[in-house]
Amino acid sequence: MSKQELPIVDACCAPLGCAPLSESEAAGLAPLFKAVADPVRLRLLSLIACHEGGETCVCDLTAAFDLTPPTISHHLKVLKQAGLIDSERRGTWVYYWIDPAALARMSALLTPASNAFAETARR
Repeated sequence: MSKQELPIVDACCAPLGCAPLSESEAAGLAPLFKAVADPVRLRLLSLIACHEGGETCVCDLTAAFDLTPPTISHHLKVLKQAGLIDSERRGTWVYYWIDPAALARMSALLTPASNAFAETARR
């Protein structure tokens, strides 16, 4: 499988506290978590998600970092290949937005199965 053909999980899986992930669920979710494991990509994701209107221009993203535009483009490409963001070219600029379904899959996995599980985790 090439980097451009990363698997996307269509259905949400049970929280980790409920049932173990199947091999295919783990393979589908791993690229999402791998993509956000980098501090620059995590920050990019946050900037896009918090931007007014739910989308942002690449010009606003590059200004927020002390990195070259090609480096920012690389990180955005990784996030897009993982299915966390999508984009559209408008004239000379590219606009990015979050894919809420991808974040929901990640969130569902990390959501405690019950309050009892959450209480145990806090201790």
